[in-house]
Amino acid sequence: MSPVLAGLLQLLALIGALALAYIPLGNYMAKVYSSKKHLRVEKWIYRAIGANPDAEMTWPAYLRGVLAFSAVSVLFLYLLQRLQGVLPGSMGFSSVNPAQSFNTAVSFVTNTNWQSYYGEQTMGHVVQTAGLAVQNFVSAAVGIAVAVALVRGFARSRTGELGNFWSDLVRGTLRILVPGAAIAAIVLVACGAIQNFSSIHEVGQFMGGSQQWNGGAVASQEAIKEFGTNGGGYFNANSAHPFENPTPFTNLFEIFLLLVIPFSLTRTFGVMVGNVKQGYAILATMFTIWLGFTALMMWTEFAHHGAALQAAGGAMEGKEVRFGVGGSSIFAVATTLTSTGAVDSFHSSFTGLGGGVTMLSMMLGEIAPGGTGSGLYGILIMAVIAVFIAGLMVGRTPEYLGKKIGGREMKLAACYILITPALVLVFTAASMALPTPPHSMLNSGAHGFSEVLYAFTSASNNNGSAFAGLNANTDWYNTMTGLAMLLGRFLPMIFVLALAGSLAEQTPVPVTAGTLRTEKPLFTGLLVGAILIITGLTYFPALALGPLAEGLAS
Repeated sequence: MSPVLAGLLQLLALIGALALAYIPLGNYMAKVYSSKKHLRVEKWIYRAIGANPDAEMTWPAYLRGVLAFSAVSVLFLYLLQRLQGVLPGSMGFSSVNPAQSFNTAVSFVTNTNWQSYYGEQTMGHVVQTAGLAVQNFVSAAVGIAVAVALVRGFARSRTGELGNFWSDLVRGTLRILVPGAAIAAIVLVACGAIQNFSSIHEVGQFMGGSQQWNGGAVASQEAIKEFGTNGGGYFNANSAHPFENPTPFTNLFEIFLLLVIPFSLTRTFGVMVGNVKQGYAILATMFTIWLGFTALMMWTEFAHHGAALQAAGGAMEGKEVRFGVGGSSIFAVATTLTSTGAVDSFHSSFTGLGGGVTMLSMMLGEIAPGGTGSGLYGILIMAVIAVFIAGLMVGRTPEYLGKKIGGREMKLAACYILITPALVLVFTAASMALPTPPHSMLNSGAHGFSEVLYAFTSASNNNGSAFAGLNANTDWYNTMTGLAMLLGRFLPMIFVLALAGSLAEQTPVPVTAGTLRTEKPLFTGLLVGAILIITGLTYFPALALGPLAEGLAS
């Protein structure tokens, strides 16, 4: 079987699995966030934290819950790393330095999972399980909660109430993420991923010496890192490591895990607003962009010119032989179009244009399908922009799902789409202009610039993947990427929740003959076009200096 055919068959199998899961998972998530009943274990948690799960919150109160919970999480994870040297189960690892502790704490709380450290040489069992793994669950649950609050803003009228953050957080964690990750972990263990708490041990002889490996609760963390679109790996090689991702089947299974919730949330959206066709329109937009980017990536990696690459069946540098070009390309697009950031190959070793595809995937705002929750609320913001553009073209006040899109709504949507590009471009420019940061670049020229641009694109979009050609473990990059992750996560959430509150207060507008039918293919095409044009106009100059220049010169 040719490598190209193998890649296409993997893609078809993945699409089939996602289609089978779409309706049942989407309906289940809608039921979770619409139910009035509380499980017994949930009631215990509410009593422990002093929360009333039935109390409705306005958007400022909901936001305070999000920010307070995230601030406490950052502080806890920071202290856990700083105290690692005196904790049991540390495997002899010392405490993590302050700058790296700050970066890592922010990274996992913001669902970014950027890692400026070697996992198997830095974090012991306690930090990995009680710190990083816990944040893999709750940070994903926070993202879904904010998305559900925005959906309620569209579904409700004449009220400023968006639900209860604590109830949404607990339900998302216990009813969706925990059972899903548990099932996924069992599958991974059955296929060869490790799950233990062993210490460092010697493994055979290697080049006249021995290798050291440490075990860990790898399968369980691998499951939630993909299912919650987190991305942080137990090992530095991430999902390219055979302990995390042992076979071609597990590779495809992990891609399925990182895509299934973001895609299925469009069904949840349709059910909760009472019109599943609206969910299908958003799904079609996400799917069109994802499939197009996947096809483009496979083409750049399989058909890139050059005798050596063609003889190898594609650009195999930096890729695992057991996954091949096809599996690596599908994974790379899926992990950068979501907020996952896990890698089964090294993106820095992709062709120049292939590396550009991964960057452009993140620059879209990770909305096709995006992260757990963040993808849905991101593309709904873009839908608001699209209906505004359509309203300008026909001279009619824009409406979406029966809600008028006025000046206040547009200002909030505009702030949302502008904040991330501003962070990416400002931090990249500062890193290139100052004298010290460029010393971290292991490559010069266009590729070196791409390393820095990729790093801040990844951090600001809460992705977490890296080009791996940049020494990010410096005070500058630990601090600046930490700030980019914080601002890139929580500033957009402020605008999303403010928009949700504004929409929830409105009185629904009746559908008339002049209403734009947002469930039709015409709107899907408009939305795809708006996304690509806005992203292109924003980032093309920076891309021209990096991956485009490299790709055209090779």
